[in-house]
Amino acid sequence: MPAVPAPTWRARLGALASLDEDRRRALYLYVRDAGRPVGRDEAADAAGISRAAAAAHLDRLVDDGVLAATFSKPTSRRGPGSGRPSKFYEAVVEEVLAAVPDRSYELAGELLAAAAERSIARSAPMSEALAAVGHERGQALGAEYGSIESVLEATGYEPVAGEDGTIELGNCPFHRLSRGHRGVVCSLNGSFLAGALAGCGDSGHCLEPVDTSDGRHACCARIVPRDP
Repeated sequence: MPAVPAPTWRARLGALASLDEDRRRALYLYVRDAGRPVGRDEAADAAGISRAAAAAHLDRLVDDGVLAATFSKPTSRRGPGSGRPSKFYEAVVEEVLAAVPDRSYELAGELLAAAAERSIARSAPMSEALAAVGHERGQALGAEYGSIESVLEATGYEPVAGEDGTIELGNCPFHRLSRGHRGVVCSLNGSFLAGALAGCGDSGHCLEPVDTSDGRHACCARIVPRDP
């Protein structure tokens, strides 16, 4: 399966809109379940539509980031034109989830599960495991995206830059979890954001706690310029 970066919130919304059409959704499910590259003729036969219609729907799914297209020469084809490569399709996402505003419950679940595994394997306190796992994942994303702003955009924090260099976070990607488990989620969030700053080599900013009890702030932290 082709390696692709995690889709952004807007990309996921676009994918959901693309899959709203019945025939297009059926084609996506067929390609996904095939687990191998699928050609236009095979997809058209499976969906019971013309080759031209299947090609249009499959290419739309590629444009929307749900499928990826490759070209290869079918080994079974003989005769005139058999040397021309054909277009094949593979699924690049197994499922498409989106929320308004953006949420990252899948990321939270992965981090909590990884922390639990580390805590058990190393007989370490869960709080230490959460801090380590959150920092490591944030650091990896920071290195991947290169700037804290890009990390915040990709993970759904909806950053708002202030004139003084402060970055307010307009959304909490873990909102529902934080309502019932604020201490755990906010601690994990802080470790993740600190790791992201470290990963992108941003030594000019640091984290500052934010009191969310007044209802004016969505996230328990903001990014502020580091004192000289």
